[in-house]
Formats: sequence, C-alpha cells, structure tokens
Amino acid sequence: MAGHSKWSNIKRRKGAVDAKRGKIFTRLAKEIIVAAKIGGGDPSGNPRLRTAIAAARAENMPKDNIEKAIKKGTGELESVNYEECTYEGYGPGGVAILIEVMTDNKNRTLPEIRSTMNKNSGNMGESGSVAWMFDRKGLIAVNCSDTTEDELMEAALEAGAEDIVTEDDVFEVYTDQSAFEEVRKAIEEANIPVLSAEITMKPQNTIKLEGKEAEQMIRLMDKLEDLDDIQKVHANFDIADEVMEALEA
Repeated sequence: MAGHSKWSNIKRRKGAVDAKRGKIFTRLAKEIIVAAKIGGGDPSGNPRLRTAIAAARAENMPKDNIEKAIKKGTGELESVNYEECTYEGYGPGGVAILIEVMTDNKNRTLPEIRSTMNKNSGNMGESGSVAWMFDRKGLIAVNCSDTTEDELMEAALEAGAEDIVTEDDVFEVYTDQSAFEEVRKAIEEANIPVLSAEITMKPQNTIKLEGKEAEQMIRLMDKLEDLDDIQKVHANFDIADEVMEALEA
C-alpha cells in the first residue's frame, strides 16, 4: 500500500529487493518521462517533475538515468508514449483498491490486472466505485532515528503540514497536495533527512485484516505490484501484528 499502514513500512525496507529487479527504476523513469512531457524539463517550474526527481534520488537512481528520462519526456530522446489511467476494485474482506497505471497499451494492461485480481481473491470494480474512499495527499516519510517528533512537528506544521503519524520506526507527514513542496522544503532546511516524498492516495478509513484474509491481501498486493505497467497500488487496509511478525521473520 502506498503510505499509511505498517505494510508501507515493510515495503520501504524491501525496496532494495525491488531495485535489484529493476522494477522500481522503471517506474520512477516512467513518472519522470510523463512529468517532463506534461510540464517541461525544468524542475524549478514543474512541481510534478521535482517530486519525481526527488523520489528517484531517494531510491539512489543514477543521475544519468534521471537526465535520460527527462530528455525522453521533452522529446530530445525517443520514447514510448505512456498513457495514465486508474483502475478500481476490491480485495479480501471488502478492501478498496485503487490502481495507478502508466501503459503504452491499455488493451494489454487491463486484462493483466483483471486476471491478477481474479486469481488472487480480488475483483474489478466500476469507475468511481472506490475512488471516493481516498484523498489525494502529500506524504513525506522520515526515519524516527533521524529526528525527534517535536523537531519534525516544528518544521512541518509551521510550513502547512496537516498531520504527523508514527508507524513503527517511521514518521509519516501528511500534507494537502498544494502544500507538499513547501513542507518538504521546510523539513529538508531543518536538516532532517527525508526517507521518501510522494503524492499518494490516503484512505479515509481502514479495514483491519487478520488470518487468511490478511495473507490473501498481501499476496494480491505483491502480485499487482509485480505487473510492469502498475505505478502504485493504494488500499484501505491494515494488518494484524502477528501477520506483520511473520512477514518480518
């Protein structure tokens, strides 16, 4: 899940595994390409591109890869024409799932997503069926070991942050989308290292899953995120402590 629960923090710790498979760099490059195509190649005048570059740097994406992706977006280098779309559905226990996609062929992508959902205890929903359960927010993650909650609150709240949540060993700072850049800048200027920064879809409420349903949901999330065309998967669930302990073992 992109942001919000303990599951997101496990994903952060598993980031190195994804990087070895090359998937995370591919997804980051796609976002940079599309951001540059829509708003131009100058990050100072393109907030979406600034965010994409910051996310790429947080994952140690090589500078040459970032520059190449920008040039593909601006047309200086040949590139695939990616289309952005969102699909909605349900997982075990009635969990709402929102899937963000960048694809060069929707006729390939949609059947792949539908098949993955059907094979892993999920099902597709109509457009608008679950999107209303999420709010678009800025999310800035900071390791608890890198600062105190008071220091982070002073920097973030004064810059316009809405909320700070502690999940395991990570502070999650939520902002309105319009305040995202200013809050991130304020945190960095306070010499607090940023673990990750992104625009995400925050669920308004979560469903706590246990036992078989929790295991099924985790498997579904993994399978969806393995698909090449998927950028982010958002879902309104949290998982029981015993399932988390099994995952971390």
